[in-house]
Amino acid sequence: MWVIQDLLGQIEIGINQAQLNDDFLKRGEILEMKDWVATVIWLDDVMFSEIVVFDNGIKWLVLDLSVDGVWILVLWDYSKLKQWDSVLATGRVFSVWVWEKYLWRVLNGIWEPIDWWENINPDQFWLVEKVAPWVITRKSVNVPLETWIKSIDAMVPIGRWQRELIIWNRQTWKTTIATDTILNQKGKGVYCIYVAIWQKESKVRRIVEMLKEKWAMDYTIVVNAPISDPAVVQYIAPYVWCAMWEYFMEHGKDALIIYDDLSKHAVAYREVSLLLRRPPGREAYPWDVFYLHSKLLERAARVDKKRWWGSLTALPIIETLDSDISAYIPTNVISITDWQIFLETDLFNSWFKPAIDVWFSVSRVWWSAQTKIMKKVAGRLRLELASYNELASFSQFASDLDASTRRKLDNGAKLMEMLKQSNDSPIPFYKQAVFIYMWINGYFEKIPLDDILKVEKKVYQKLDSTYSFLAQEIQDKKELTQDIENNIQKLISEVLKENGYN
Repeated sequence: MWVIQDLLGQIEIGINQAQLNDDFLKRGEILEMKDWVATVIWLDDVMFSEIVVFDNGIKWLVLDLSVDGVWILVLWDYSKLKQWDSVLATGRVFSVWVWEKYLWRVLNGIWEPIDWWENINPDQFWLVEKVAPWVITRKSVNVPLETWIKSIDAMVPIGRWQRELIIWNRQTWKTTIATDTILNQKGKGVYCIYVAIWQKESKVRRIVEMLKEKWAMDYTIVVNAPISDPAVVQYIAPYVWCAMWEYFMEHGKDALIIYDDLSKHAVAYREVSLLLRRPPGREAYPWDVFYLHSKLLERAARVDKKRWWGSLTALPIIETLDSDISAYIPTNVISITDWQIFLETDLFNSWFKPAIDVWFSVSRVWWSAQTKIMKKVAGRLRLELASYNELASFSQFASDLDASTRRKLDNGAKLMEMLKQSNDSPIPFYKQAVFIYMWINGYFEKIPLDDILKVEKKVYQKLDSTYSFLAQEIQDKKELTQDIENNIQKLISEVLKENGYN
């Protein structure tokens, strides 16, 4: 009995010893071995993306077919392989084990647990390379994926089963937005996965500890393919774990997957392509790098009733160099995704966090991903903020401003202060709606700029205590009824009176 393991060492295929010389199993030989890539001959009937195995159990993945032979990626240590060693075709297309008990685990890019917990023995596997759901089977966006980040939920809402790009330079809290989104799915029936590609291991450890502290690992898997891993592992990691989340989607569950980040994934694929001797194209990336990401992100969808209404939401992260969003990889991913959240370095350095640039942040679904009450109170927010930014850029050169301009600048500054939010400080949508209602209806005119955040805390305390009935009513109805609006106005009046702003 031959035992051939998959990436976790768990896929078992029984092969009778007497069959080794039959046509059922094809044998080839290594012609050349270079940096995790092997050239193999005599495997004429092998399939693309098929798993092949060496006699000592080392796994291989067929990635390129040619007239003279096949190019195979080695998924394990290749130091013991040499020319003319034999290779065995298994007839099995690249598949991985899937199971809900992977939740709470930390694994590497090839399905191995690295958290020193007990091994998992799942009982079914899933194809890694699958066709994305057909358009006719997809449903439209009408359910929000709440991040509980004010500036996102109010101005650039994320809908379930869509693809939202987070993009800008280093050190602008791109990863923080993604991890905060994971934290805020607690109790909402959304399974989450964080795929770290080419990230520092210390950073991933901090994220894991934070998720454990917040009890978010109950519904989360963390995957780490660090810079120390081979480019082969960094390349296949997103596809391997997307298969896991497709399994959840196909079984009627909602899933969220974060790719941090795809610019590093493209670099890893470029290295693999050079080893496969593929000619480089624009900016030295291979010609098929667009397909690399499109076949990954197009798998995000909500499927129809025949597939139990499951959904998969993707949050890819892209890092730019010196704010250059016109570079090859950023433009590729921008054209694939449904909308983008752009983070501005200057805003971040001026302590406006999260530093979302409303000029460049766009959505193709807009308010379809919002509740009715958020649509009502935040409808003007984006336009008002864009108007303030433009007015502020022109007014800095003016020596004398009229009263109307000063009032607009003052309201805009208070709006900017209202949208500030520290990391790991989620704000539920009902609290956001009440606080944004205050600004939209002019209550901030009575509050000094430096007291905005202090008043915000007072409003939230009221909602958690004496006005808990209002919070529950907003969560239940999710729209601005006359009774809800009257209670909001009453709450605001009490807060302003208690703090001497009447």
